[in-house]
Parts: sequence; C-alpha cells; structure tokens
Amino acid sequence: MTLQEKIDSDLKEAMRAKEAERLSVLRMVKSAMMNAVIEKHGAGGKLTDSDAILVLRKQVKQRQDSVAGFEKGGRPQLAEKERREIGILSGYLPQPLTTEEVASIVQAAIAETGASSKAQMGQVMKIVNEKTAGRADGRTLSEAVQKALG
Repeated sequence: MTLQEKIDSDLKEAMRAKEAERLSVLRMVKSAMMNAVIEKHGAGGKLTDSDAILVLRKQVKQRQDSVAGFEKGGRPQLAEKERREIGILSGYLPQPLTTEEVASIVQAAIAETGASSKAQMGQVMKIVNEKTAGRADGRTLSEAVQKALG
C-alpha cells in the first residue's frame, strides 16, 4: 500500500469515526498531494512514496511556521491546534535519522565524492539527499555537511 493509498484509507476511516480534526488534516494533505501529482505528472498520475513524503514534510513545515507565528502573536489556542495537526502528519512520515546516522551518511558521501572543501558541498549534498530519502530535513543535512567539510 502506497502512502497516498494509506492516507485515502485513513481519510475514509476518519469520516466513519467522525473525527473532524483528523479528517480536515487528511483532506488538506490529499489536496496537496493531488496538486503535486498534477504538477508533476498531469491529471492521471500517481506520486511515488518519496514524493508523497516531500509533500508531507512541506505540510509539517508550514504548520511549524504557523506555530511560531501564532505564538509570537499571542494566539496559544491556534498554536496548539497546529501542533496537533503536526502530530497527525508526523504519523505518516518515516522514522527520522539520528544525528549519528546523518553524520555517518555525510562521511560516506564525502569519501565517495572526494570532497575536501565547502566549494564541493553541492556534490556531497546531492548524494546525502539521495541516501536519506526524506528521513532528515534539508537544514539538518546542510549543517552536518558544512560541519564535516568545515
């Protein structure tokens, strides 16, 4: 079962169980995934799991930004609602890599490319992004590569 199919299935279950908040979040994700499909493949395509994970990460990032904005604006109820939505979305994301796992992937990528300076960071990042496949965010990976090449 692909990630997209699992979300569709869970959306139907949320409808039957009358879970309004979960249903709302899953509808937003499904809509975002449909937009990504249309953008990438046209109306009849399907997303790969890695593309679906990217869409989910984008949705989580948007909500994290909203939490920061709501807290800054003194709206704790809205910030808490966004946190609950992040919790629902996080259930569909793969287990994130630990710092040690990221560091070992970065070291392997540096060895593979023979990089020795920050000027070659792009080559290393390309390999690291492929190997982590959505299990770590870009900022974490970039910081790890910079630290290793630093």
